[in-house]
Amino acid sequence: MKEQQKLAAEFEANRSHLRAIAYRMLSSSHDADDAVQETWLRLSRTDTDSIGNLTGWLTTVLGRVCLDMLRSRSSRREDALSEPMFDPSGGPRGGTGAETDPEHEAELVDAVGLALLVVLDTLAPSERLAFVLHDVFAVPFEQIAGILGTSSGAARQLASRARRRVRGAPPESTPDPSRHRQLVDAFLAASRSGNFTALLELLDPGVVLRADSAAVSTGAEREVLGADAVAKTFSGRAQAAQSASVDGNAGAVWAPGGKPRVVFCFTVNAGQITAITMLANRDHIRRLNLVILDA
Repeated sequence: MKEQQKLAAEFEANRSHLRAIAYRMLSSSHDADDAVQETWLRLSRTDTDSIGNLTGWLTTVLGRVCLDMLRSRSSRREDALSEPMFDPSGGPRGGTGAETDPEHEAELVDAVGLALLVVLDTLAPSERLAFVLHDVFAVPFEQIAGILGTSSGAARQLASRARRRVRGAPPESTPDPSRHRQLVDAFLAASRSGNFTALLELLDPGVVLRADSAAVSTGAEREVLGADAVAKTFSGRAQAAQSASVDGNAGAVWAPGGKPRVVFCFTVNAGQITAITMLANRDHIRRLNLVILDA
């Protein structure tokens, strides 16, 4: 009994570290808690006499648990796509997420940054694990390679590829608020009416549309690049989207019954829309200062 209590105490000393890794890996407070709990269960069933570095062992096991969960999300996606993100009238469907402790969620989102979480959601599971463990938590590539079942050189390449994608994310800008609102409202109007030409004029040629994992699970593409492709995605749709203020910036929201299910964030530069982010993770949406303007 004393040995079990000692083991539990040692695990608790590592819990905050493990949860921080799991949240960055999974972008969900509920899933992060599940991953940490599974790690504890595996520890409790292991002969700890063979563990020389408990923190390193726990990090490795947690990494494998998170990797399995990310891969499971990808494999389940095909089964989850019976309904498209946009219905025939233009309203996006779905949006999943767990109800979690707001205080925990606030701490994690503030520490990680919502923008980084969205970009991380665009990475493949192996890329995400390599980047998060190495670049955020300084886990050596040899240990990461063991988690991934590959060589340290391959793990290094995965992290490098992820790093390029993260650094290549469109920078946030602070345009004139009134001009920002005009552009977003014009975009919504052109989307609803199916005015493809108007959409192209509003979008930067290199615009990127990104969706978080919750939006992807309901049928959204993880990433759409270029004005033509993004315009095709929205043309004739967004019928149910409403203008909104998102953390003080012009945005849009799909909120059936007044409950936000999908939030659209817009990045504007030089008078054109350079990035659109679709958020359907309820954990993240709850942290936004969201005001529906045309309810």
